[in-house]
Amino acid sequence: VQLQASGGGLVQAGGSLRLSCAASGRTFDMGWFRQAPGKEREIVAAINWSGGTKYYTDSVKGRFTISRDYGKSTGYLQMNSLNPEDTAVYYCAARRSTGSSLASVLYDYWGQGTLVTVSS
Repeated sequence: VQLQASGGGLVQAGGSLRLSCAASGRTFDMGWFRQAPGKEREIVAAINWSGGTKYYTDSVKGRFTISRDYGKSTGYLQMNSLNPEDTAVYYCAARRSTGSSLASVLYDYWGQGTLVTVSS
């Protein structure tokens, strides 16, 4: 399975972006991670195979929404009220199974990363 992430770009603080992650095959749990310069990769949000369980890291709760479209085998991350601290390369990831999907090591497939830059 290959993942193709898109939707990154430059946006002013307070603006919005929607990231997309198109999968070439079937996947179960999906997640979005980000890595800012000089920092470790961290999980941003995750969604289980049915879409019924979602996780958000504290810093994005109420601003970001993760979702998926099974018909299009695509996952999304809607990002609102962006601030400069959200600047990072964002990666989508997917698993061949379902479960507690908060650790990056659990993911089997990774997209190439898309850069999100938020200016102040």
